[in-house]
Amino acid sequence: MKKKNWLKKMVAVGLVFSLFTGCAVSTNDSEKGSSSDSTTEGGATATDGDYKYGKIDIPGKDGALCGAPIYIAYENGYFAQEGFDVTLISADFETRKIGLNNGTIPIVNGDFQFFPSIENGIDVKVVDGLHEGCIKFAVRTDSDIETVEDLKGKKIGVDEIGGTPHQVASLWLENAGISADPADAEVTFLPYSDGNLEFEALQSGEIDVAALWDPLGSIHEKAGDVKIIFDLGTDAYFKDKFCCFLYASTKVLEENPEEVAALLRAYRKAQEWIYENPEKAVDIIVEKNYAAIEDRELAVELVKSYGYPSATQHAENWDELVEENVSYFAKGLYDIGYLETNPEEFTNNIYKKVDVGN
Repeated sequence: MKKKNWLKKMVAVGLVFSLFTGCAVSTNDSEKGSSSDSTTEGGATATDGDYKYGKIDIPGKDGALCGAPIYIAYENGYFAQEGFDVTLISADFETRKIGLNNGTIPIVNGDFQFFPSIENGIDVKVVDGLHEGCIKFAVRTDSDIETVEDLKGKKIGVDEIGGTPHQVASLWLENAGISADPADAEVTFLPYSDGNLEFEALQSGEIDVAALWDPLGSIHEKAGDVKIIFDLGTDAYFKDKFCCFLYASTKVLEENPEEVAALLRAYRKAQEWIYENPEKAVDIIVEKNYAAIEDRELAVELVKSYGYPSATQHAENWDELVEENVSYFAKGLYDIGYLETNPEEFTNNIYKKVDVGN
């Protein structure tokens, strides 16, 4: 397929401001819980107070429900057990970029949204998979839009041009033969920095479709305010694929791979605990104000839908699955012009298998 340079440029520009936000929920501060604070310190500590790797900062205060592994690794002491005195921080793009480049921020979570900027020189590696799902496309209850084919000529709200919902929508459209290129005028993307404003734009008719992060789309779906025409967790193309990966600082990987391995062990312990205890995980997230969602039943349902792996899954072919997912999305983005590098070459360049040990 002919490469679409407009896509690459738009993605690059959009990611300058938001590349390292990961699976962030675009809502106002009242819905972000603790994310309005600058740091969270304390939590569980190492038994003997001796942290092998000392103090580190991890961006983990964006208010997203799907950031559960970060919250649980912190609250259950898995970071501490692995030798880290962690401070969870709110960090903008420049803070994260500088931290990753100099190694003071060793790891972040993020989507395949990262891939184009990695191709443009951001020095990080994919080292693990975090979870599935967490994006839904909503229409008004009286809308006649039912399928992707109905989107031709429509206006689609996203959190940002070049962001993950925009890329997901573009993949969905292009795979159905509908151009996402604005020059072709087959669809129009409109950015909204706040998810509530995007929902209001949908209700007022300013846009026809709202691409929303969880839990906003799910909350309004359950309330009967919208119809969901796309679910990242159940769509045939995206089902059983990672929404979020873990990205490690190349500097830390090269200078201290054991540190990255220890961090991955903490994340994996958290994933496995969430798999076994989704209800308890939600209780911790809500009690500690990491994400604001009043409907506990819905929150548990969503956490379960993110496909957090069990210990057995981690022990089997987990690393191969992560690499396959990287390759899968690299090809998809290459086919619609988001990437210029051959998918196999790109995957070999950005994926790094880390031996996490026992």
